[in-house]
This record gives sequence, C-alpha cells and structure tokens, in this order.
Amino acid sequence: MSDLPKFVEFHEEGPREGFQFESKLFPLEQRRELVHRLADTGLGHIQVASFVHPKKVPQMADSEALFESLVPREGVAYTGLWLNEQGFERARRTRNITLTGKLSYYPTDAFCLSNNGCTALEMAERQRNWAFRYREIGLPIEVAYVLTAFGCNMGGPVAPSTVVDIVRGADAMLAEQGGRLPAVMLCDTVGWANPDAVTRLVGAVREALPDVRVGLHLHDTRGLGAANVLAALRMGVELFDSSVAGLGGCPFCGHTSAAAGNVCTEDMVFMCHEMGIETGIDLEALIDAALYAESIIGRPLAGHVMHAGSLRAHRHAVAA
Repeated sequence: MSDLPKFVEFHEEGPREGFQFESKLFPLEQRRELVHRLADTGLGHIQVASFVHPKKVPQMADSEALFESLVPREGVAYTGLWLNEQGFERARRTRNITLTGKLSYYPTDAFCLSNNGCTALEMAERQRNWAFRYREIGLPIEVAYVLTAFGCNMGGPVAPSTVVDIVRGADAMLAEQGGRLPAVMLCDTVGWANPDAVTRLVGAVREALPDVRVGLHLHDTRGLGAANVLAALRMGVELFDSSVAGLGGCPFCGHTSAAAGNVCTEDMVFMCHEMGIETGIDLEALIDAALYAESIIGRPLAGHVMHAGSLRAHRHAVAA
C-alpha cells in the first residue's frame, strides 16, 4: 500500500550551492536572471547566496549586492546561508532576504572539523547559542540539518541511532527554551545513502519523533539520487532540497574528487508529476531555467529532463 504524498515541496539551492562550488566567478547579472527565472516557475523557496568570508569563497563576495538587485515575487522566499555571527549580521542588514532560523548538526568529528574547525559536540553546543540568538530577535527556528546523516568519507558509516540521538537532543534543547523542533533535514552530503538506508533512517526518526517533519537533502554523488528520492516518497516524505540542472557539490567530501550536486530539481519534479504528485511547479519553465543555468556555466550539466525534454510535446503529438 503506497504512502505517496499528494504534494511535494522543493527548496531550490542551485544559485547558492551551484555557483559557490564553481572555481570561476560569474557576473551578478546572470545569477540574478537565473534566480528570477526560478522564481517564475512556482518554486517558493530559493537559496540565493551565502554570507561567508569573501577571501575564502570569492564566488559569494557580492551576496549583498545580488540580494538587493532582486525583484521580490509574491510567495517566493529568497534565503541565504551563514556560518557565523558575522555572516548572520551581514544577512540581517541585506534587503530582499527572508531570514530563516536553521540549526546544523554533525554525527562525526572528522567532517565537522573539516567544515567548521570544531568537534561535533562543540558544534551542537553552538546550536544552543544560535537558538538563543534567534529567539532573542524573534526569528522562529524552522529546521535542523543533520549533515552526513548516512555516512561520511572521513568518519565512516553513521548508524540511524546516532542521527536519532542528535534529533532528540535538538528537540530537547529547544524544549528547554520553550519551543520544539518543527522539522529536520537528513543530509546525504557525500553520497552514502541508498534506498534501503533512506527507508531505515526516515522510519527511525519518525518513530522517535512522530511530530517532527522529516525532509531530505540528497546528493547524486554515486548515481542513486533519484532512487533515494523515490524511496523517500514511498515513505511519505514531502520536503526535499534540490538544485536546478544538478548544480553544485560538496567541497569537504574527503577523497571523493568530483562530488555531484544535489538531486536535480527538474528531474525530481518530472518524476513527481509522472507519479501523480503535485508540486506547484511549471516544469517547462523550470527546464528553461535549467538550460539557462547550463549556458551560464558553459558546459553540459547533469540534468536529464533539461536535455531530453518532458513528455508534454510527445503526448500532444499523439493526442493530435
């Protein structure tokens, strides 16, 4: 008996994750145009840029200018990413951004040290401070991310029980402050997930915290992205991070030299539509945005539907 959701929500990360991962710089005007094209597809959540040190990530040095050049769209949240207080304050001063309270957790020390310069336990303590900070300015906490939730090239396999303990800890910490954890994103940051692992981990988290919404941030590092999304859909998961044309990757993935980006937005939207699941997204407009992203990058990108096309034209031809 299928537990497929009736509607799936996609959070688009291509403009931030995709261009941050590239080695060259791209004009602000092109990135702005891509964001606007994505905003016109029906996507409600677009991560535009990150507020990180411009010398370490020069691709994001103009994040404020990019946000402030955007034209707001009704029903579309332009969001950003920050890793520290300095980045958060930059984001707070920026126009056209929708601030979202996010927490980040790691199940292994190795990846956390590489990414943040601290242990997983130290990172968890920092989230307590972030929760206070968000509450202090009246910013609701929307989600906790658990990175490398399925396994880590540097730290090895991650047991579902470890992830469950992290999510329980986050929920308990927020309860101490008078709140609760509304959602958790389980991240396959470096490509260790498979369909069975997705089923087990989603089931374990749901059993432990049935009131917490479970979403997935999946990469296609080893070609299992779509299979993992399908497994999650069959578990009733209805929230995914994704990236137009499959842009992006992870620069902290150990010996994996060429990590693929997030699961491809238009491919996953196509799959949902073919299965009778609504997304609120105009697939043809999304394909056009993906092709535009490819023209900016200047090389073939990983998306399939953007090159093969949807089945709409073929169905119309047969019907005629």
